[in-house]
Amino acid sequence: MESETDFIPVLLGSDINVYGMARAFYERYGKKVQAFASVQFAPTKYSKVVDVETFPGFNEDPGFIASMEKIAKRYQNVHKKVILIACGDGYVELVSKHKEFLQKTFVVPYVDYDLVEKLISKEAFYEMADQYDLPHPLTQIITWDDYKAGVAKIDVPYQFPVALKPSNAVEWLDIHFEGRKKAFRIKTRAEFDDIVSKIYDNGYTSDVILQDFIPGDDSNMRTLNCYVDQYHHVKLMCLGHPLLEDPTPADIGNYVAILPEYNQALYDTIQKFLEAINFTGYCNFDMKYDSRDKSFKLFEINLRQGRSSFFVTLNGYNLAQMPVEDYVTGEMKDKPTVYGNKDESKQMLWLGVPAKVFKKYARDNADKQRALKLLAAKRYGTTVFYKGDRNLKRYILQRYSFYLYNGRFAQYFKENKE
Repeated sequence: MESETDFIPVLLGSDINVYGMARAFYERYGKKVQAFASVQFAPTKYSKVVDVETFPGFNEDPGFIASMEKIAKRYQNVHKKVILIACGDGYVELVSKHKEFLQKTFVVPYVDYDLVEKLISKEAFYEMADQYDLPHPLTQIITWDDYKAGVAKIDVPYQFPVALKPSNAVEWLDIHFEGRKKAFRIKTRAEFDDIVSKIYDNGYTSDVILQDFIPGDDSNMRTLNCYVDQYHHVKLMCLGHPLLEDPTPADIGNYVAILPEYNQALYDTIQKFLEAINFTGYCNFDMKYDSRDKSFKLFEINLRQGRSSFFVTLNGYNLAQMPVEDYVTGEMKDKPTVYGNKDESKQMLWLGVPAKVFKKYARDNADKQRALKLLAAKRYGTTVFYKGDRNLKRYILQRYSFYLYNGRFAQYFKENKE
C-alpha cells in the first residue's frame, strides 16, 4: 500500500468549487494544490492552499488539449500518482473526451465520454431517469426546428408559471444576451415567446427544456453530493437542504446557504441509479420537493462535486479524501458506504453570503430557525474564509466579494421571490 502522501492533486478551474477542493486537500494532507484554468477568479486569489496557472483558451478545444499535453509532460516522471479533478461542467466534458490520453499520466476518476454525453444533456438525463424510475418534473423538449417553424406555434402544455432552461449547460456558457439566466421562471405566454426567441437568436443551437414549475421557494430545494469508487460502488452520499439561492440573474440556482439533511430513502434511490449505470467519481444532484405528490423531483446531475460542495467537507466528510483512498491507498474498497448527516448534533451550517443576508432573506420556517440556532452556537462555516489561509489581500478581496451580496439581494431578490 502506498503512502497517503504519495500523490499529487491537480485541479481544473479557479472558482469557489476549486478553492473548496484545494482547502479540503490542504486540511487533510497539508498539500498545496496546483490548478489550471483559462482565467483566475476571486475565490482562488492570494491563497497559500492553491496556485492557479492560466492558459488562454484552456476552457475549450483545441486550447485545452494543447495545454494538457504540455502539462502532462511535467508529471510524467514524478513517480507519484497524479489525481486530476475537474471542477466545472466544461472541464468534465473535456477530460472525459480526452480520457484515453490523460490517463497515461493522470488518475482520471471519470466515466467514458459516451456516458458523459448522456448525462450532461438534461434531455437525455430525463430519458434515463424514466428508465430507472427517478421522479423529475413534467417535461417538454423545444428544438431549433420548433423555433424556426414559429415561436407562436410552440405548445405550452403547463399552466404558467413554467420553468425554462437550456438542455446543454456547456454550450449555454457561451451564450450572452440581456436578461440571460441559468434558468428562467416564465410567467406569461408573451414572456415565453420573447425568451425563446432571444435564446435562439443569440446563437444557441441545442434543445431547450420546458417544464411544469414545481411550486415553492428556495427552501424546497435539495442538493446531493456523491462519490462512487472505481469499482462502481457508491461510497459517500451527503444531502444538503438549501435555504437560500443567489438571486442575481446570471447566478440563479447557486446555493448560498445549506443546512445538512439526512434522508435514507433518497440515498437508497440515488445509490441504486448510480450503481446501475456503472458511474465513477464525483457527482451532484439538484432536486426540489413537490408538495403536490410528496416526492423529490430531480432537475439534473452534475458530473462533479457541486459548486457549494464544501458543505460536505465542513460536515466531516472530506471530499479530497475520496479519490486518494480509492486510487492511492486502496483502503476505500473495503469501507462501507457513508450516508451523511445522520447525527444532527454534529451538523454545521454552510454559508456563501454574510450571515445578516441569510437572516434577512431566507424564508422564515422551522429549518431557518434550526439554522439560526447553529449560527448562534458558532456551528457554521464558509468555503472561502479559512483560518489556515490568511493574508491581508485575500481577506479584503473575500470580504468585498461577500459585501457585494447585500446589493445583489437588495436589487434582485424581490423580483424572484415567490
